[in-house]
Amino acid sequence: MLLFARPVNRESTLSIYRMQAPTLIRLGGLMRFIVLMAAAAAILMAGSALADTTAGPPAPAAQIIIENYTFRPATLTIAAGTKVTWKNLDDDPHTATDDSGAFDSKGLAQGDSFSFVFTKPGTYNYHCTVHPFMKASIVVVASTPSPQKK
Repeated sequence: MLLFARPVNRESTLSIYRMQAPTLIRLGGLMRFIVLMAAAAAILMAGSALADTTAGPPAPAAQIIIENYTFRPATLTIAAGTKVTWKNLDDDPHTATDDSGAFDSKGLAQGDSFSFVFTKPGTYNYHCTVHPFMKASIVVVASTPSPQKK
């Protein structure tokens, strides 16, 4: 209403401008704050949407230890989709080599590891090519789908 009011004299005109200037500055600061908060919220929402599309449930995992010239455990049963990691704790190098060629770790020095994800059900017999008496097996069973929530 004050914007449309016509001042009677110069004194009243100056008083209207004096009253409006601080209000306009405060409104300008508030608008800047609102715009910045809206931009920050949009950036955060976009970032979380990207994270949701790339993230999935972690794959199940299992570990086999190579120690004292043996694979432990000698027989491992896992679900399809499981990531198996071999870790060599021996002083001598070893390999984890599938008899049918599905995987081959090449030489693993002490402390080295090798991982392989088993996607197909079946029995995988493997050995160490450096020490052929070292043998073990992995039994992969079909994974059961998790029940879907409605």
